[in-house]
Amino acid sequence: MTYEEIRDTARNAVLEFLPIAKLTKGQILVIGCSTSEVKGQHIGKGSDIDAAAALLEGILPVLKERGIFLAAQCCEHLNRAVIVERAALLPGTDIVNVIPQIHAGGSFATTFYQHAEDPAAVETIRADAGIDIGDTLIGMHLKPVAVPVRISIKKIGEANLVLARTRPKYVGGARAVYDERLSGGELR
Repeated sequence: MTYEEIRDTARNAVLEFLPIAKLTKGQILVIGCSTSEVKGQHIGKGSDIDAAAALLEGILPVLKERGIFLAAQCCEHLNRAVIVERAALLPGTDIVNVIPQIHAGGSFATTFYQHAEDPAAVETIRADAGIDIGDTLIGMHLKPVAVPVRISIKKIGEANLVLARTRPKYVGGARAVYDERLSGGELR
Protein backbone atom coordinates (compact mmCIF):
# COMPACT_ATOMS: atom_id res chain seq x y z
CA MET A 1 0.00 0.00 0.00
CA THR A 2 1.39 3.41 -0.95
CA TYR A 3 1.51 6.36 1.41
CA GLU A 4 -1.23 8.02 -0.66
CA GLU A 5 -3.41 4.92 -0.24
CA ILE A 6 -2.72 4.91 3.50
CA ARG A 7 -3.72 8.60 3.70
CA ASP A 8 -6.89 8.10 1.67
CA THR A 9 -7.95 4.94 3.52
CA ALA A 10 -7.47 6.64 6.90
CA ARG A 11 -9.43 9.69 5.74
CA ASN A 12 -12.27 7.53 4.41
CA ALA A 13 -12.39 5.47 7.62
CA VAL A 14 -12.70 8.61 9.75
CA LEU A 15 -15.33 10.10 7.44
CA GLU A 16 -17.39 6.89 7.68
CA PHE A 17 -16.90 6.57 11.44
CA LEU A 18 -17.69 10.10 12.64
CA PRO A 19 -21.42 10.11 11.79
CA ILE A 20 -21.81 6.79 13.62
CA ALA A 21 -19.82 7.97 16.63
CA LYS A 22 -21.82 11.24 16.67
CA LEU A 23 -18.86 13.26 17.90
CA THR A 24 -19.42 16.97 18.30
CA LYS A 25 -17.18 20.00 18.54
CA GLY A 26 -14.85 19.81 21.54
CA GLN A 27 -15.04 16.04 21.96
CA ILE A 28 -12.00 13.76 21.83
CA LEU A 29 -11.14 10.91 19.47
CA VAL A 30 -8.27 8.72 20.69
CA ILE A 31 -6.23 6.92 18.06
CA GLY A 32 -3.71 4.22 18.75
CA CYS A 33 -1.62 3.27 15.76
CA SER A 34 1.11 0.81 14.89
CA THR A 35 2.75 1.93 11.67
CA SER A 36 4.65 -1.36 11.79
CA GLU A 37 1.35 -3.23 11.48
CA VAL A 38 0.17 -0.87 8.73
CA LYS A 39 3.28 -1.84 6.76
CA GLY A 40 2.75 -5.57 7.43
CA GLN A 41 5.34 -6.03 10.17
CA HIS A 42 5.01 -7.05 13.82
CA ILE A 43 3.94 -4.24 16.15
CA GLY A 44 6.96 -2.25 17.32
CA LYS A 45 9.35 -3.80 14.81
CA GLY A 46 9.13 -1.49 11.78
CA SER A 47 8.08 2.01 12.78
CA ASP A 48 7.50 4.17 9.72
CA ILE A 49 7.42 7.94 10.19
CA ASP A 50 6.23 8.43 6.59
CA ALA A 51 3.27 6.11 7.16
CA ALA A 52 2.47 8.09 10.33
CA ALA A 53 2.60 11.33 8.35
CA ALA A 54 0.27 9.87 5.71
CA LEU A 55 -2.19 8.72 8.38
CA LEU A 56 -2.15 12.10 10.10
CA GLU A 57 -2.56 13.89 6.78
CA GLY A 58 -5.71 11.85 6.15
CA ILE A 59 -7.17 12.12 9.65
CA LEU A 60 -6.29 15.49 11.18
CA PRO A 61 -7.91 17.84 8.62
CA VAL A 62 -11.22 15.97 8.96
CA LEU A 63 -11.13 16.33 12.75
CA LYS A 64 -10.01 19.98 12.73
CA GLU A 65 -12.79 20.88 10.28
CA ARG A 66 -15.30 19.57 12.83
CA GLY A 67 -13.60 20.92 15.95
CA ILE A 68 -12.87 17.42 17.27
CA PHE A 69 -9.67 16.91 19.24
CA LEU A 70 -7.23 14.11 18.43
CA ALA A 71 -5.54 12.20 21.23
CA ALA A 72 -2.64 10.09 19.94
CA GLN A 73 -1.79 7.11 22.12
CA CYS A 74 1.90 6.46 22.62
CA CYS A 75 3.35 2.96 22.58
CA GLU A 76 4.00 0.82 25.64
CA HIS A 77 7.48 2.31 26.12
CA LEU A 78 5.73 5.45 27.37
CA ASN A 79 3.09 3.42 29.24
CA ARG A 80 0.56 4.33 26.54
CA ALA A 81 0.55 7.99 27.54
CA VAL A 82 -1.48 10.24 25.24
CA ILE A 83 -0.51 13.30 23.23
CA VAL A 84 -3.31 15.86 22.93
CA GLU A 85 -3.77 19.54 22.24
CA ARG A 86 -3.57 21.38 25.55
CA ALA A 87 -6.88 23.10 24.66
CA ALA A 88 -8.63 19.71 24.91
CA LEU A 89 -7.69 19.26 28.57
CA LEU A 90 -9.93 20.14 31.48
CA PRO A 91 -8.51 22.73 33.88
CA GLY A 92 -6.30 21.05 36.46
CA THR A 93 -5.44 18.04 34.32
CA ASP A 94 -2.00 16.76 35.23
CA ILE A 95 0.39 16.66 32.32
CA VAL A 96 3.55 14.58 32.19
CA ASN A 97 6.91 15.63 30.81
CA VAL A 98 7.76 13.55 27.77
CA ILE A 99 8.31 14.14 24.09
CA PRO A 100 7.50 11.02 22.07
CA GLN A 101 10.15 9.62 19.75
CA ILE A 102 9.82 6.99 17.06
CA HIS A 103 11.01 4.14 19.33
CA ALA A 104 9.66 5.56 22.60
CA GLY A 105 6.17 6.74 21.88
CA GLY A 106 5.74 5.55 18.32
CA SER A 107 5.70 7.17 14.91
CA PHE A 108 2.07 8.29 15.03
CA ALA A 109 2.28 10.02 18.43
CA THR A 110 5.65 11.52 17.45
CA THR A 111 4.24 12.91 14.22
CA PHE A 112 1.16 14.33 15.95
CA TYR A 113 3.34 15.93 18.65
CA GLN A 114 5.35 17.66 15.90
CA HIS A 115 2.21 18.94 14.14
CA ALA A 116 0.10 19.91 17.16
CA GLU A 117 -0.35 23.60 17.91
CA ASP A 118 0.27 23.20 21.66
CA PRO A 119 0.90 19.52 22.47
CA ALA A 120 0.66 18.09 25.95
CA ALA A 121 1.25 14.58 27.22
CA VAL A 122 -1.07 13.02 29.79
CA GLU A 123 -1.10 9.58 31.34
CA THR A 124 -4.79 9.01 30.77
CA ILE A 125 -7.74 10.58 29.03
CA ARG A 126 -11.44 9.74 28.78
CA ALA A 127 -12.08 9.94 25.06
CA ASP A 128 -15.53 9.96 23.50
CA ALA A 129 -14.58 7.53 20.72
CA GLY A 130 -11.56 5.65 19.49
CA ILE A 131 -9.83 4.13 16.52
CA ASP A 132 -7.29 1.37 17.00
CA ILE A 133 -5.05 0.83 13.99
CA GLY A 134 -3.00 -2.34 14.43
CA ASP A 135 -4.22 -3.76 17.76
CA THR A 136 -2.64 -1.15 20.04
CA LEU A 137 -5.23 -1.53 22.83
CA ILE A 138 -6.81 1.92 23.22
CA GLY A 139 -9.56 0.82 25.61
CA MET A 140 -7.85 2.33 28.64
CA HIS A 141 -8.40 5.80 27.15
CA LEU A 142 -12.12 5.49 26.39
CA LYS A 143 -14.99 6.49 28.65
CA PRO A 144 -16.33 3.50 30.62
CA VAL A 145 -19.09 2.31 28.28
CA ALA A 146 -17.53 1.59 24.89
CA VAL A 147 -19.65 0.26 22.04
CA PRO A 148 -17.94 -1.43 19.08
CA VAL A 149 -18.57 0.12 15.68
CA ARG A 150 -18.27 -1.65 12.35
CA ILE A 151 -17.55 0.20 9.13
CA SER A 152 -16.84 -1.02 5.60
CA ILE A 153 -13.08 -0.47 5.99
CA LYS A 154 -11.51 -3.34 7.96
CA LYS A 155 -7.81 -2.56 7.57
CA ILE A 156 -5.43 0.27 6.89
CA GLY A 157 -2.59 -1.33 5.01
CA GLU A 158 -2.10 -4.64 6.81
CA ALA A 159 -3.26 -3.31 10.20
CA ASN A 160 -6.58 -4.36 11.72
CA LEU A 161 -8.99 -1.49 12.25
CA VAL A 162 -11.13 -1.53 15.40
CA LEU A 163 -13.47 1.34 16.25
CA ALA A 164 -15.58 2.24 19.26
CA ARG A 165 -17.88 5.01 20.35
CA THR A 166 -18.91 5.60 23.94
CA ARG A 167 -22.23 6.28 25.58
CA PRO A 168 -23.34 7.34 29.03
CA LYS A 169 -24.00 4.56 31.55
CA TYR A 170 -27.59 3.45 31.97
CA VAL A 171 -28.77 3.72 35.55
CA GLY A 172 -32.05 2.67 37.07
CA GLY A 173 -34.10 -0.44 36.68
CA ALA A 174 -37.25 -1.74 35.04
CA ARG A 175 -39.03 1.63 35.40
CA ALA A 176 -36.20 3.76 34.03
CA VAL A 177 -36.63 5.65 30.77
CA TYR A 178 -33.58 6.41 28.65
CA ASP A 179 -32.77 9.18 26.19
CA GLU A 180 -31.96 7.38 22.93
CA ARG A 181 -30.06 10.45 21.68
CA LEU A 182 -27.43 9.78 24.35
CA SER A 183 -27.16 6.07 23.61
CA GLY A 184 -26.65 6.43 19.89
CA GLY A 185 -30.19 5.40 19.05
CA GLU A 186 -29.99 1.78 20.11
CA LEU A 187 -30.12 0.52 23.64
CA ARG A 188 -27.28 -1.94 24.32
